[in-house]
This record gives sequence, C-alpha cells and structure tokens, in this order.
Amino acid sequence: MKRKLRQTILFTFLFLFILLAPILTLYFQGYRVDLEKRRLTQTGGLFLKTTPKQTEIYLNRKISKKTDFFFGSVLIESLLPKKHNIEVKKDGYSTWEKSLEIKEKEVTEIKNVVLFPDNLPFELLGKGILDIWFSKDNKTIVWKEERDGFWSLKLYNLEKNLKSLLLNENDLSENGAEFISLNFSEEEKEVNLEVIIKEQLKSFLIDINQEPLTLREISQPSLIDENIIVTQKDLDGNIYTLDSFGYLYKNNTFLSIKERITKESFPLKQETEYTIHPFQGFIFLKDGEKNLYLLDQKEGVFEKYSEDVRGLEISPDLKKIAYFSGREIHILFLKKESSQPTREVGENLFLFRLSEEITNIFWITSNYLSFSTENGIKVSEIDNRDKINTVTIAEFKNSELFWNSNDKKFYVLTGENLWVSSKLLP
Repeated sequence: MKRKLRQTILFTFLFLFILLAPILTLYFQGYRVDLEKRRLTQTGGLFLKTTPKQTEIYLNRKISKKTDFFFGSVLIESLLPKKHNIEVKKDGYSTWEKSLEIKEKEVTEIKNVVLFPDNLPFELLGKGILDIWFSKDNKTIVWKEERDGFWSLKLYNLEKNLKSLLLNENDLSENGAEFISLNFSEEEKEVNLEVIIKEQLKSFLIDINQEPLTLREISQPSLIDENIIVTQKDLDGNIYTLDSFGYLYKNNTFLSIKERITKESFPLKQETEYTIHPFQGFIFLKDGEKNLYLLDQKEGVFEKYSEDVRGLEISPDLKKIAYFSGREIHILFLKKESSQPTREVGENLFLFRLSEEITNIFWITSNYLSFSTENGIKVSEIDNRDKINTVTIAEFKNSELFWNSNDKKFYVLTGENLWVSSKLLP
C-alpha cells in the first residue's frame, strides 16, 4: 500500500474519531436528539412491575417490551422527556393504561400494575341465605338461613370446604327466638349470639372448635363504669372508651394506665350511636348520622372531618384508610409514602365520584380497592397520576360484597343467593 494512501486512511479514521467520539460519549451519557423540539436532551426511563407476570408493554401504541418471568418487572431506558402513552396488556385480562411524563435523568416508576381477568367465574355456594359473617382470619363463614318461618345458622369451613349446622332457632326455645346479632370472638374460637326469648335479651356462646358444638348461655356483661357508652381496641391492644359526658379515654393495657385524651367534652346527641376508629395515631369518631370527626391531638378536641361517611377500611399495609361518602371515595394517608407517587402524612386524596351509590368497599391489595354499586362489582387502583384505571368484575345487581383476603376470592350475597368467585390474585 502506498504511503499516501495509508496517510489518507489514517487521517480519515482520525477525522471520524474526532467527529464521532463526542457524539458517542453524549449517547452513552443518555443524550438524544429531540426532533420535535429540535434540541439535544438527556433521556429518562420507565420502570414497571406488573401482576400477572410476562405482560406486554406498549409505548405510544407500539409494543416495546415484556415484563420478566421471575419478578414481573421491566426497565425501559433512553426515553425522550415528554408524555408517553403506556399500556400493559395480556390476553384474557383487562388493559391498564396511563399517559405519564418522563423527565430528564429520572426513572418514572409504576410498581403496582394489576391486570384483572376479563371474565371472572362465579359459582353458587348457597341458597336462601339472609346474612353472612366472616371470622377475622377469613377462614370461616357463618350464614343465616330461614325456612318455614324459622331461622338457622350454618357453619362453613373455607379451608376444608365443609358445611355444617351450627344452630337451629328451636334449639334455643320451642317458642322461637328473635335474632338480634352475631359476631366472632377475638380468638376466632367462639361465636357470640344475641337473641330475644320471651321479651328478654339473652346472650350465648357457641364453641365452633369442639365436636359436638357446645352452646352455653352467658350473663350480660356489666360495665365497670356505667357511664361508658362505646369501647374500641386498636391494633396495639390499647382500649379507647367514650363516656356519657363526651370524654375520650385511652387505656394502655401494657402499662395499665388510663388517660383522658380529650380536653373538652364532645357534644353527644341522645339516641345516637357512636363508634371509635383508631388508626395508626389518627383517632376518628363516627356518629349514627354518618358524620365523621377527627381528634386534634394537640388541642384535645374532635373536629368535623367529613359528612355522609358510610364506612372506613384500613389498607393491608396499615398506611392508609379508604372511606366512602355515598358516591365518592377518599384515601387518607396515615404514613409517608416514599415510592412514586409520593404521599405525605395526613394527605387526603379524593379518588373519584360515581354516578351511582357505593354500598361498601374493601382493600384487595394496598394499592387497589374493590367496591360494589347497585349495578355491579368494580376494582380500582388508587394511583391518580393521569386517569384512574377501574374495571368491572361482575354485574350483580343490588348485591352485598365481601372480599376474603385469605383465599383472594369475592363472596357476593344477592337475592338470598351466595356466590363465590374464582381466585382473583395469584
């Protein structure tokens, strides 16, 4: 090869190196040319974690990647800083979709994407059922049936798939008994039953772990302080009591200390029921008129927080509560959320308002709520970045919904029929 040709090749490669080196350096540092804005910009990324795994991720209507088999996650890099349409798809499941802003040198995280089956199967579990009660561990159901004018209670063991007779009305009295209330004991071993027999209120305990089942009458418990009108235990075992003078007390069972935590008397209304709801340092008082009050712990007084509150539910991670008011759902954050989207302690998120009445709500994960309306059962995320993804699971009319966190199934009571779904989550 002639010397002149060799020099030409050398200088050509040197020129290309000088020309391309800065471009390659910028490229590997995450810089790209934004043709729309006609400028050089640093890119961002997108991280997703989905259930189920191996879902397809579409960016701006074009398939981009799949989440992996082991963790159900994926990282998509080198995205221009702008709004991107993101879709998560899998055959047989609902589609999740949002438009989110990707920022320079930042990774936008979406760690709680859940896709739900398009057609969740339900099967009939029982007929002629008037009401049902779940044990606190969600392993046992008691339901009430009525035939020929007499009621009976059935016991259903969910783990063993075994149904048995718990009690007949005539077991209590030949002349019948008016049913009042039923609840499970804290230890899940007994059922507390209240009835009226010959115009007298009577209480019974049924031991459900013994064979045969044992029934014993118990005397009505007398309050140590007759002025106490309501008590409630929190997750730490502390007992809160509200007395007839409108003062709230906290009983620390570990230290055996009782302290008054309200400085001023709350104006109680006659013939009105009250309930106490202590959640992770937040203490609510709810009256029978559906008014919700929050304790200002610095001032020691209850202040009105919301109206028309039908129910409150704490999330599985104990970091937030959901409450609904007729057609609206709100989320109150009890703890700081560091993951995206970030939340502050005490932040109140208005989730959405529907055109139909909400009858009850349940957390199915710490980031998804299920709720029933007059037209069916729905599931919604609580991530309010862009639109909130909501899916209709079933179209039961005027139903009562129960979510079993133990077996991950819905139980729906409608028209005296009890239905159970297939497993909703892995």
